[in-house]
Formats: sequence, C-alpha cells, structure tokens
Amino acid sequence: MSSLKKSLFLVPVLMLALALFAACGGTTPASNPTPAPQAQPTPTQAAPQQPTAAPSAGQQAGEVALPVPSCNKPMKIGVSMLFDDRWLTTMRDAMTAYAKEHPNIELVMVDSKEDVAIQLGQVENFIAQGVDAIVLVPANTDATDPMTKAAQDAGIPLVYVNRKPANLPEGVVYVGSNSIDAGIFQMEWIAEKLGGKGNVVILMGNLSQEAAQQRTAGVKQVAAKYPGIKITKEQTGNWDRAQGMAVMENWLATGDQIDAVASNNDEMAIGALAAIEAAGKLGQIIVGGVDASPDALEEMAKGRLNVTVFQNAKGQGQGGIAAAAALVCGDKIPQITWIPYELVTPENFRSYMNR
Repeated sequence: MSSLKKSLFLVPVLMLALALFAACGGTTPASNPTPAPQAQPTPTQAAPQQPTAAPSAGQQAGEVALPVPSCNKPMKIGVSMLFDDRWLTTMRDAMTAYAKEHPNIELVMVDSKEDVAIQLGQVENFIAQGVDAIVLVPANTDATDPMTKAAQDAGIPLVYVNRKPANLPEGVVYVGSNSIDAGIFQMEWIAEKLGGKGNVVILMGNLSQEAAQQRTAGVKQVAAKYPGIKITKEQTGNWDRAQGMAVMENWLATGDQIDAVASNNDEMAIGALAAIEAAGKLGQIIVGGVDASPDALEEMAKGRLNVTVFQNAKGQGQGGIAAAAALVCGDKIPQITWIPYELVTPENFRSYMNR
C-alpha cells in the first residue's frame, strides 16, 4: 500500500479514536460520585403530657425551658403552700415576681401550714372563688387524692410544685426536681471524701413527703455500693434547724463514731453543724445538705459545711406559675417538668450565691 493510501486509511481511524476518548470524558476531570447521604437521627418530638427528661445522676444540668403560655388573657391562680420555710419563701417570691412580669396573672396565695385538712379546705375555697388554675406545694405527698379530685371535678387546671404526689393522674402537672438525685449527688461526694469507708448518719425531712423519702433513698442507694460505708443512724428533723441540732446532739451523746452527716436539707445540716461545734468536733465530721440556701452557702464560705445540692427555687416557682398559665390558655405541655439539681462544693459555691 502506498504511503498516501496508508495516510487516508489512518485518518478515519484516528477520528474514531478521538471521538471515543471525548465520550469517556476526554481531558475533563471525571466528577467524583456523590456520597450517599448518611442517616441522620430523627429529632424526638416531646409528645403532650410526657415528662421532660430527668437529669442522670451526677450530671450537671443546664437551664430548663419552662412552659411559655400562648395567651395573655386575665387569669386568677390560687396558690397554697407552707409560708414558714426559708427555701419555700424564695420559691414563693419567684412566683410573685413571675406574676409581676405578667400583669394578666393575679395570684391568690395562702399558707397551708403544712396541714392536709387546711390545704384541702383552701382548694375548696379556690374552687368556690372561681379561680382559673390551682398551684399546690402539697403538705403530704401521700394524701393528695382528695385535692386532685376536687380540682378535676371542677374542671380547674392543677399544678403540683416541688413535692411530687404519689399519685399524679393524667391531666395533672408537676414541676419540680427529681428528689432521688439530690441524695445521690450528695452521697457520691461524701463517699469519695470518706475514701469509701465510714459511719454515716441521715437527717431526714418530713417522712410524709416525697422529697424526704426519695432523698434518703438516694443516699442509701449510693452507700450500698460501698461495703465499707455503714448507715448507722437515721431520724427525722422535719426540715427544721433546731430539730436537726437536737437530733445531732443526741447522736453525739451516745459516743458512737460518726464520720459524716447526710442531711435531707440545709436547715437541718446547719443545726447539725451547731451541735458538732458545741461538741468540739467541727472539721472532724463531714456534713452535707440540700438546697444551697443563702445560709448554707455562708456556712460553706466559712469552711464549715462541706457539700450541698442546689435546688432551683426560682426555676420551680416560676415554672409552676408558667405551667398553670399555659394550661389556662389551653396549651399542651409536658405532664412533668424536671428542674435539675446541681452539686455545690467548696470549689464552685460562689457561683451559686446570687441564684
């Protein structure tokens, strides 16, 4: 074959090759394949009347979103709670402050005097007055059924605050802290400081109330994990400083070894500290409380109180009134709103002094 014929033969072959190359992408970089989208977790929507998640033991909790009422129509809310209590007074002040910030809300506040019969009568009076909602700090968490029934029969929204009733039926709301966590937080710290061994006594609150029952249960739950820790004494001081002091004096008078005091609240813990100081044993016995009250934080600043657990009085107070207002507006809110506890130690107590 002549050179001309060879050239004519190669031209179409070359053209065909170039066409095939271009079809495969030529010199244009091939685009990388798009990766398949990774499965994303589906956000869980909180169903109406379901509790907000309670904090796990030992977890330092952040702020909790409180109910936000969808209306601002005028409403009257009846509140029954004990007045003669330092911590509850802080919570009551928070309720009043919330109402001042929301001029459409009028509060009618009465002292339950920690008496079941008196409190039931107050609920009946609220119903007769035609209040729009009722908020209760129950005198006895095992005896709330008559109050609950009265409110439900009258069709009036009911919110329990701070002390969770033993029976919380559908449609009735609770705003407060998960009491067992306070005992767990407190005792975990004490157990660590004791090195896992020692004799611990428990000052308990009012035994008819869920807070005393569950905080004590939390202390015992942690202590059970340590073979070297013994719960040697437990007695009620009814949340009272003077009673806490008297109980501690009696315990010290026995001469039995006491390495730590786990008190259900700060008031009894402060009373115990006074007894310990009078016995010349200050600094020899670890003392823990619950609430992180201003008086307790002052004791910690002096190096006397070893540990406490912050219970958010303002959060519970504001949350209780906000929940009641939301129910009056017809809003669907969680049946339980947990206001988390927070461990307070000599290392972080100053950040709680203005809370």
